[in-house]
Amino acid sequence: MEIVWTLLYMLVFPGFLFLTTYGMICEWVDRKLYARFQSRLGPPWFQPEADFIKLLSKEEIIPEAANPVMFRLLPLFALASVLTAFLYLPIWNTAAIYSFSGDLIVVFYLLTIPTLTFFLAGWHSTSLFATLGSVRNVTQLFAYEVPLLISLLGPALLSGSWSLSEMNQFFVERPILLLVNIIGFFVALIAVQGKLERVPFDIPEAETEIVAGSFTEFSGKLLGIFRLAIDLELVVAATLISVVFLGGSFGLHPVLGFILFIVKTLLIVAILALFRTVMARIRIEQMMKFCWRYLAPISLFQLLINILVKAWFL
Repeated sequence: MEIVWTLLYMLVFPGFLFLTTYGMICEWVDRKLYARFQSRLGPPWFQPEADFIKLLSKEEIIPEAANPVMFRLLPLFALASVLTAFLYLPIWNTAAIYSFSGDLIVVFYLLTIPTLTFFLAGWHSTSLFATLGSVRNVTQLFAYEVPLLISLLGPALLSGSWSLSEMNQFFVERPILLLVNIIGFFVALIAVQGKLERVPFDIPEAETEIVAGSFTEFSGKLLGIFRLAIDLELVVAATLISVVFLGGSFGLHPVLGFILFIVKTLLIVAILALFRTVMARIRIEQMMKFCWRYLAPISLFQLLINILVKAWFL
């Protein structure tokens, strides 16, 4: 019976089926808001599903010089890492299904894997555009990862735990302390925008410069799986920010906690859509300077605040 429940968790809820459905909903919300912010109509609600089905029906074309094994496996690795990360996040309750001490680091690591697969995908495509995009992928990785990790360390330090579920419980009991991390919250939002490679940090996939970046040579269901992994990464990143900075489910009844999860993640998606509406793409060196000159020091300042609060009040 335990095996059946495990399979249901992984394949149905809160696993693959739910996350895929909700990921496409979040993609539609993001695209719809982005369009409305620009006084455009935007896509219908079924557009993400239609795009995915269309890609599944298209032919896969693998360049002759490319490694076919890597070409086919990398999208699966990207998708699997994001799906696994979601199982460690509290959704409708204060505790995740597979919670353990240190799962914050595991989730952070798992969310790094998709970026590495994007890099390897472009590198193994043997295309000039894809190679350039892959180099931008890994270069940008070193810019946003540090401030993102430091911003996540603040609440972990305050709660005295590396477990997301224990952090969630800590802030349920002391909700006023969520205000201490408001700086880190905005740092995390900006860093996640870079992790998801969205405007103004869409440098690795700059359509007007390098076609589609690392995905230039991908087509058919392989490109569809990559696009799906990006949608799911948006949900996982929004959930992570909600759990760490917005108090998760606040210890409510599971049904109310789940509704609150939906509201918070959609709110974060809306903020990210607003970010890419009001900003224009920057260059890669501007991205590096911004993250190291401003985001990293600000996140360290937030960490210092948390250390002082921990020492004086807890």
